[in-house]
Amino acid sequence: MGKATALLAAQRGAKVAVSDIQLETAQKVVDEIISAGGEAIAVQCDVSKDQDVKTMVGRTVEVYGKLDAVFNNAGIMMPVTFTDDLSEEEFDRVISINLKGVWLCMKYEILQMKKQGNGAIVNNSSIGGLVGGLGLSAYHAAKHGVLGLTKSAAVEYASHGLQINAVCPGSIETPMVEKMIESGKFSEEAFVNAAPIKRLGRSEDIAEAVLWLFSPASSFVVGQPISVDGGLSII
Repeated sequence: MGKATALLAAQRGAKVAVSDIQLETAQKVVDEIISAGGEAIAVQCDVSKDQDVKTMVGRTVEVYGKLDAVFNNAGIMMPVTFTDDLSEEEFDRVISINLKGVWLCMKYEILQMKKQGNGAIVNNSSIGGLVGGLGLSAYHAAKHGVLGLTKSAAVEYASHGLQINAVCPGSIETPMVEKMIESGKFSEEAFVNAAPIKRLGRSEDIAEAVLWLFSPASSFVVGQPISVDGGLSII
């Protein structure tokens, strides 16, 4: 989803900073953007580490002079484990990346955007931020938390010219979902049949929603969890 958003943003004229915990992964996306005639840089970042996030934002501003819009997308899935069997280590790991990581990114993004007097932030939550789920309590807790951060920050900074929202993807064709299917605990058929649209989502579906939230077309949308889930959350 992050890759698709970076590629689409570059295609539509944005100068893009692509970040990943593995620099080579980010660089591959950057190379693709540059090959297509766009402009991009790669920045290594572990979103659970304060200094990494500060450096990521600082490097972006150093190269491009400002920070117009961001998609906070980093996240991990957890093994299917019921709450009473979940280890403290695994709980902390999921919360550190999926929730604390979003907060750290927002912190440094907001500091820069307040200086500018404008900016758009889109956080990637999940349908898991709207509902519960068997064996995924830490993941759902983190994704619910992302929506709490989104709504609270939207209230705090709307008057500063910042527009902060979230997307809540359903089942999307991503490496994460592929691994869930490969584990044998989930099936593609079940994912497809669960949603009224009867297909998996595409990363491009999320990218289009994110870019709409970046654009003036959504200027009166503030603090909203936008479901992009093929109707899964309405049944």
